[in-house]
Amino acid sequence: MRFKKRKPLKKIPVMRPGASKSLKNIFKKIGTPDSKKFIPDPFQIKAVEAIKKSDCLVAAPTGAGKTWIAEKAAEHIVSNGGRVWYGTPLKALTNSIYSQFSKLFGKDSVGILTGDIKENADANIVIGTTEILRNQLYDSMHTGKNLDCDLIILDEAHYLGDEDRGVVWEEIMIYLPSRVPLLLLSATIGNPYQIAGWLESIRTRKCKVIESSKRPVPLHPVFFHPSGTLFPLLQGNQPKSPRPHRMVLDFLKTKYKPQIAQPGKLPIFSDLLRVLDRYNLLPVIFFLKSRADCDQAIKLCNEEIISKHPEQQQKLKTRIAELVSGNTHLAEHNQRETLENTAAGAHHSGHLPAWKVVIETLMAEGLLNAMFATSTVAAGVNFPARSVAILNSDRFNGTDFVSLTPSEFQQMTGRAGRRGMDNIGFGLLLPGQFMNLRYVAKLINSPPIDIQSQIKIDFSMVLNLLLSHSPEEIHQLLEKSFASYLLTNGKKRGEQARTQFGAGLEYLWQDFLAHMDFLKHEKFITKTGELTEDGLWASSLRIDAPLMVAQSLRENLLPDSSPAMLAGIMGAFVNERQFKDDKVPGETVPDNLLSTFATLRKKLQPFALNMKKKGFPAPNLYIQPAVSLYGWALYEPWESVTARTDFAEGDLARLILRTAENLRHLTKLKDTFPKIAQSAEKAIEMILKEPVFTWNK
Repeated sequence: MRFKKRKPLKKIPVMRPGASKSLKNIFKKIGTPDSKKFIPDPFQIKAVEAIKKSDCLVAAPTGAGKTWIAEKAAEHIVSNGGRVWYGTPLKALTNSIYSQFSKLFGKDSVGILTGDIKENADANIVIGTTEILRNQLYDSMHTGKNLDCDLIILDEAHYLGDEDRGVVWEEIMIYLPSRVPLLLLSATIGNPYQIAGWLESIRTRKCKVIESSKRPVPLHPVFFHPSGTLFPLLQGNQPKSPRPHRMVLDFLKTKYKPQIAQPGKLPIFSDLLRVLDRYNLLPVIFFLKSRADCDQAIKLCNEEIISKHPEQQQKLKTRIAELVSGNTHLAEHNQRETLENTAAGAHHSGHLPAWKVVIETLMAEGLLNAMFATSTVAAGVNFPARSVAILNSDRFNGTDFVSLTPSEFQQMTGRAGRRGMDNIGFGLLLPGQFMNLRYVAKLINSPPIDIQSQIKIDFSMVLNLLLSHSPEEIHQLLEKSFASYLLTNGKKRGEQARTQFGAGLEYLWQDFLAHMDFLKHEKFITKTGELTEDGLWASSLRIDAPLMVAQSLRENLLPDSSPAMLAGIMGAFVNERQFKDDKVPGETVPDNLLSTFATLRKKLQPFALNMKKKGFPAPNLYIQPAVSLYGWALYEPWESVTARTDFAEGDLARLILRTAENLRHLTKLKDTFPKIAQSAEKAIEMILKEPVFTWNK
């Protein structure tokens, strides 16, 4: 037997705090700005005035005060008796804006609409996710009733270019009546004038672009040498062509570089925190490549720093106790003790939403020294720190590791520096196997990337547009798309659009016709393109797999007398995870669920195969998600449900919440499937409970 020769371990130097002389001068600027009366920046004033007369796209750095613009715009509309719809891409951001606006305008004046929550939907100001706003526009076009709204605010507007959800944003902008002003807010749009030009071409009203490149808290990039010495990342002041600092270049040229951690291992974060504490660079957000790394990182912290501040530690423990009060699962969370003893927390999508709120709250209130997060935390919720630390110049996109884009890098470093709390923020770059320092140096001052159209056809879109439009009218709607505008006004982006959509949108239109042909074949629409009776009720299924669920309803395959079983079956439709086999670890599947599930899958198979044959996606149905939802609906303890599933807590919670969203669409079928609608209502009540769902009014 041959043995591979072991490679010698890389040398890990003893880490001692140190900093170059130039940085020590910069560190002297650290502190809290003098308290003074808030005076809006010129770009904020311009934006507030612009939205009174036209559409407005605001492009300004994270933390620059875009939400203040939204507040003033909403205040103007409400004071004149109007209504405002505030759309966001994330439920966490929706909840945050709802809380903020409720304090400002009063709870009676603000409502919230997400897939989980519907409160005060007729309020003067409604905060909700963009999918719900798009669905309301579908309903408005179908009924012929005007959308009861006098201003639409779309936060994080760069989601227009999101590969998965950008189509929803584009649909909103196409369908929105031109009488309703549109306020777009974003920190990372590279082609705002192109987007404004498109909006003006389809909405026949001016779209004013308001830009600001000034960060409210200046950012200083720092190289963290493995020895513990801090150096400037860049050489001098070279905004157009930044070069790495000579000490960084010397490090890169070194043949046997000292390492900050052994290959494949994480650094000893307590050592890093000691250096940052020495130079008053805490609190810090570390961006790591995986959820597992975030959970491991907190174990590599110790009590050294927090123990020097007993008052902070006591406040931390008291606040944690308040936040987890009444929630046994949170109170007994396996990371609570580490959180209390190190003032360091992990934050990622594998955690329960309620636990993430605990970490977010503690960070926002300044009670944590460190938070370890994946790059997804960079968007949306506002909890900046004095410093952010980046260990990799790439990220995992769900399929491959790809280099960070300028926009993603700006989202991450946008968390460095707290407005009103910091004079200066710091972006710390740590060397390692997956950190390209030269590449990151170029990202520092790179402009955000241009946004490309992400419009695409799906069955829900086709059914809902056919509710109110003929195929010819839908063709005219598609010609209003951002893709169509880019074809003639896009230059480089126009070339991309031609490749993706065809020189005259013919690829997009052919895709629409292919969807129509399938719907005709399956008798959801007539040969002339009108909805059949089945098509009418199927159009209200604005869910993950509308045709598969519709076919299940047509063949009476969904259980209408067992809400728990209906929840389980719908969970299988919602699930996006692939399983290697169809077994539930160490568990016997209840006979009634197994029988119902097996019959459903067998009878749906011909329909699913036909969809795939025609080139349309059809979800693979697995038993494990169904068993988890079924057990949870029947009040099986959370610990028991999670113990026998491959889902992380946060993933299972998300599956449950999305299943509830899908079930809510079934409740709309009271006229055609009354028993299913009634069962769906009960199923929602059975699965929306702690620790998955918590909602404090």
